[in-house]
Amino acid sequence: MGEEEKSGYDSLPIPSYEEATSSRPTSSQSFLGPEETSHDAERQGLLGRRDARTREGGGSRGYQPPTVESPRSSEESDIFLPSSGEASARSSAERLHREMEEMDMTDPMAGSSGSPSRFRAQFSKSLTSLTHRLSTFQLPFNIRLPSTGSIQLRLPESGSSAWILLGRVFAIAVVMSLIYILFISDTFSLRRGALTSKIYDPESVRIYVQSHVSGKMIRENLQRATGFDHIAGEEGDYFLASWMRDIFEVSHLEDVQMKEYQVYLNYPRENGRRVAIIDPPELAWEAKLEEEQVYDTPQFSQKQAPVFHGHSRAGNVSGPLIYANYGSREDFKRLKDMGVDLTGAIVLVRYYGTQGDRALKVKAAELAGAAGCLIYSDPKEDGFLRGEPWPNGPWRPADSVQRGAVSLMSWIVGDVLTPGWASTPDAKRISKDNNPGLVNIPSLPLAWRDAQPLLKALQGHGKPLTDSTWIGGVPDIGTWYTGDQSSPTVILANEQDEVEKQPIWDVFGSIPGIEQTEKTIVVGNHRDAWCFGAADPGSGTAVMLEVIRIFGDLVALDWRPLRSIVFASWDGEEYNLIGSTEWVEENIDNLRENALAYVNVDTAVSGQGPFWASASPLFQRALYRVLDRTVDPINNQTLRALWDMSQSRLTGLGAGSDYVAFQDLAGTSSIDFGFRSPQGYAYPYHSCYDNFNWMEQYGDPGFQYHTLMAQVWALLILELADEPILPFDFPSYASSVHEYIDSLSRDLDNAGGASHNIDVGPLRIAADQFTKDAQDFSAYEQAWSDAVYSHNGIETVEQAEHRKSHNTRMGNFEKNLLDLDEGGGLKGREQFKHILFAPQKWSGYDEAYFPGVRDALEEEDWEEVQKQIQKAATILDRASRKLVN
Repeated sequence: MGEEEKSGYDSLPIPSYEEATSSRPTSSQSFLGPEETSHDAERQGLLGRRDARTREGGGSRGYQPPTVESPRSSEESDIFLPSSGEASARSSAERLHREMEEMDMTDPMAGSSGSPSRFRAQFSKSLTSLTHRLSTFQLPFNIRLPSTGSIQLRLPESGSSAWILLGRVFAIAVVMSLIYILFISDTFSLRRGALTSKIYDPESVRIYVQSHVSGKMIRENLQRATGFDHIAGEEGDYFLASWMRDIFEVSHLEDVQMKEYQVYLNYPRENGRRVAIIDPPELAWEAKLEEEQVYDTPQFSQKQAPVFHGHSRAGNVSGPLIYANYGSREDFKRLKDMGVDLTGAIVLVRYYGTQGDRALKVKAAELAGAAGCLIYSDPKEDGFLRGEPWPNGPWRPADSVQRGAVSLMSWIVGDVLTPGWASTPDAKRISKDNNPGLVNIPSLPLAWRDAQPLLKALQGHGKPLTDSTWIGGVPDIGTWYTGDQSSPTVILANEQDEVEKQPIWDVFGSIPGIEQTEKTIVVGNHRDAWCFGAADPGSGTAVMLEVIRIFGDLVALDWRPLRSIVFASWDGEEYNLIGSTEWVEENIDNLRENALAYVNVDTAVSGQGPFWASASPLFQRALYRVLDRTVDPINNQTLRALWDMSQSRLTGLGAGSDYVAFQDLAGTSSIDFGFRSPQGYAYPYHSCYDNFNWMEQYGDPGFQYHTLMAQVWALLILELADEPILPFDFPSYASSVHEYIDSLSRDLDNAGGASHNIDVGPLRIAADQFTKDAQDFSAYEQAWSDAVYSHNGIETVEQAEHRKSHNTRMGNFEKNLLDLDEGGGLKGREQFKHILFAPQKWSGYDEAYFPGVRDALEEEDWEEVQKQIQKAATILDRASRKLVN
C-alpha cells in the first residue's frame, strides 16, 4: 500500500456555505436522483444531486505502531495536533467560525411550519438580532473623568439640544434596565448560558456535522487503535485509555477523566493450556491452540493475544470425548435420550446454532455432568462454506479461533464479585467459588483445524448421526458420531492467573448543556478487545473519536447543546460488560434521576451494509429522522428507504453490549446500531484476524460506511441533545407493548397456560391505558409548537418550564418501569429491574419481553407466572399514568 500524506485536524477540507447547503455531504459518494424523494420533506434539500466528489481515503506516512511508554506522550501525536508547516489551529478555528456564521445567516428550515427546530431557529435569530443592536449602540457623548482636581458638574443651558440627548439617554437606560431585569428573571426562556455561548441555527449545525466527517481521519484512528492487542486490564489497554483521554482533552471536552475500577479478571499462564488425545496411544495428538501469525512481517508491538476464554474455570481434567452439536440444553437432552452418558466427559460443541451464548453452552455441559467443554468454530457457520476465507475473502480461516468470555452475563452482569454494587477498591466482594455468575468446569476455544482430529477420533464410538442439523462443515470426517464413554480420552488443561482486583479504566469527557445541564445523553463504545479488534470494537472507537472531534470543533465555536453530552470509552466489556456496569452501579441514583438516553455503538462496521438497530421503541422517530437524511454510498438511496424496502424493524436489546446496565438496571432508554455485511457476520469475530488489514481489504474498503456511521451517530446525538422537545416516540412504544403481549400470550398457550388458567388480561388492560395516555401525552408537542409559533418564536418562562417538565417525564418513563420495591427485580437475578426488557435467562444474547413472566414459565411455576403478569401490569399502568398526570 502506497504511503499517503498524513492528515491533521487543521487541514480538513471546509466546504463553502453554498456547497454545504446545496450538496449532499462530501463524505458520501452517492446522491439522490431528481425522481427520488426523502421521507422527511424538511430534509430533502440535503439530498439533491451534486457533482461527483469523493473525499480521498488516506493513511499515515511512515506509520509506526505505538509502544507502551509514557501515556502522556500521545499529546504530541499529530493525530490531533497540527503538524509543522500547516496552518495554525487558530486560523483553522477562524475559518470554521466564519463558515458557521455564514450558515447562521439563512434558515434552511424556512417554510417547515410546526417544527420545533424552526422555532429554535426563529427564537435564536430574535436573540441574535437584539444582542447585535445593543452591542452596536453608541452614546451621543463621551464620559471623561479628570485625573486631578475636583470634579465640576456643568449642566447644559436651558433650551440646549443637550437636554434632548440626556433625555434620550435616560430613556435608553430605562429600556436597557428593563431588558436586563427580564433577562435575569428569565421572563423569556433564554437558554441558560445563551449569553455566554453562540446560538446557531440547529439545521446549520446538522449540516455542519454531516459535512465535516472525514473518512481519512477515521481510518487513521482505526490504524492507531488496532496497532497492538489490548485485552482488558493489560498494558496495551492502559496505553489506549491514556491516548483516548488525551484526545478527549484536546477536543475541548470538559471533566475528562480516567476512572479506575478493580475487578475480577483471568489471564492464561504460559504453557498452562493444553488439549490432547492421551489414550489410546496410537491416536495420540495435541492441539496447536494458537492462531498462526496473522501479519506477514509483524512489528514488535503486534504480538498476538493468546487463545482462551475470559472468566473460565481453571483446571486440569480428562475424560472421554463426546460431541454435543451446539451445546444447548435440548442437545444434551437428546444425547441423554439416545443413551449417551456424559458423566466426566470432555464435551466438544460448536459455536452459534441453537445456543448462541458460549457461556450457556459451558453451563449446559456442566449441568449435564461433563468435566470440561471445548467450543470450536465450524466452517458451516462462519468459514469456507459461507465464502472465501482470509486471505482471499472475509470469512474465518481454518486456524482462526473465536475467543470470548464464559461468564453468565444474563445471570450476573458486571464484575461477578460485586453484583449490584461498584467495584471500588474497598467494596465488599463475594467468592469466585460457586459464584452464580461463573461456570464451574474448565473450557477452551478451538479452531476447526484443531477440532478436525477430535471429530475423526470419534469414528465408531457412540451413535452415528444422520440428522443434518447435527452435522457440521469440518471436511474429511466421514460419518459423524456422538461418542460415548468408550471414546478416546482427551485432556483439557487450563491453568491461569486469577486477579480479584485487576484495575480497568473507563474514560469520560463531557459537553455541558446550557438549558438543563444536569440532564444527560450518554454516548459510549467499549475499547478493550480480545486481540487487535478492528471491527469489534475498533470500528466503533474510531468513529466515536471522529464524532468527538467534530463536536469539539463546534465547542470551539462556542456552540453548546441544550442537554449535556457525556462520552464514555468503556473497559472490560468483553469479559462481562464490566466497565459500563460498574459505572452505572456507582452512579445509579443520578442516572435514574437525570440520564435521558444512552447511545451505544459496539461494532460500528463489520461490512458494507445493511444498517441495523436494536433499541427501546422510544427511539423510532428520532432514528427515522436521521435515516431520512443519510445516504448509502453504494445503493445511492437514503438509509430510511433501504430500511423500509428490507422491512427492517427496531429489534429488542438482549445482553450483547454495554447498553444492558443502562436499559435494564438504571432504566435509561438505550439504542445500539451499526452496519454489518450483507452475508451476516462475515468477519473473523474475536480473532486476531479481525485487524486493520482485514477491515481495509474486506470490511469497509475506502471507509465509506465508517463515514456514514459517523454521520448517523452525530445526527442522532443532536436529535437527543439539542431538540427543544425530546423526540421520543410513545405511540410506537405503546404499539410495541401490544406486540410483546401477543407474543407472550402465544408462548403461554403453546406451553399449556390455558390449562393452568393463566390470564394475560391485566396486561392488555394496562397496555390499552398506555396507548391512550401515549396519544394524549404526545399531543403536547403540537400544542407547544402552535403556542410558540403564534408568538413569533418567543417562549415564555411558563411555557419553557412546562416543556422541560415534559422532557423530564419522557426521560423518567422507563425508570418508572423498573421494579424497585424491596426485593424487586427478576427472581434469582435481581440486578435486572426492568419489567419489559432483560436478556433471556438461557439465551443471553437474545432479548426477553416480560422477563419475569418468562423466567417463571421456564421453571413451569404457574403460580409465579400469574403473579409476574399482575406485577408487570401494575407497574406498566403506574408508569403510563405518570406520563399524563
